[in-house]
Amino acid sequence: MSIHTDPWPEGTPAWVDLMVPDHQVAQAFYGPLLGWEFDEGAPETGNYSTARVGGRAAAGVGDVMPGSRVGWTTYLAVDDLDATAKRVTAAGGTLLAEPMDVMDLGRMAVLADPTGAVVGLWQSGRHTGADVVNEPGAQVWNELMTRDFAAAKEFYGAVFPYAFSDMSGPGFTYATLDLDGRAVGGIGELGPETPADEQPAWSTYFAVSDTDAATARAVELGGQVVSPPADSPYGRLAVLRGPAGETFALMSTTDPSSPPA
Repeated sequence: MSIHTDPWPEGTPAWVDLMVPDHQVAQAFYGPLLGWEFDEGAPETGNYSTARVGGRAAAGVGDVMPGSRVGWTTYLAVDDLDATAKRVTAAGGTLLAEPMDVMDLGRMAVLADPTGAVVGLWQSGRHTGADVVNEPGAQVWNELMTRDFAAAKEFYGAVFPYAFSDMSGPGFTYATLDLDGRAVGGIGELGPETPADEQPAWSTYFAVSDTDAATARAVELGGQVVSPPADSPYGRLAVLRGPAGETFALMSTTDPSSPPA
């Protein structure tokens, strides 16, 4: 279990949110699947609501707004959004949403990296990001899969204070994104077997206590299986598609849930 209430270190995946055509459909899916309870969002904010695990903020869900895209977005923590935005463009990234204030909650921007993957930036205000991670119902891993590993590594290394640990093996190329000696995410290369229409993207893994049971429950709730449960050195994994076509992953964990807030 991991409770975190301070601003996340720069470069850490601090928050994830989901934009969909109908937030109520998404809530009816993810609520029973991941044990989420939702704050009520206001129509003027696209019915954006906070999903909570044990009373703690875990993710956001809202209706897709004009200019936004359907799917999960990972937000990387930054200390100075404007300075980071300048590094983004200098390193070859494109700002899809310029730095903006989000009331008193913080400041955000959205970018496309040089390989085409979309990721958000978050500078904390009153909202620091996820208050709970690495336990059932919360995000446990975030990774970028891209067709140009070298270009992506060069870009993120120029924008954030990452070190990289090579995790590659026969048939795959992968590195962890490390901050102060701790892996906070990953970056990998899509192999030649990847369908041509699959775009580079950041993915979110949510922790569950039983990947097989959670996958079966997702199907009952209207989801689809992209990759069935399979063992890995880091836990049993499955990739799913939610009701709006968004993809996400599940990873088993033995970590217990935190006491309710």
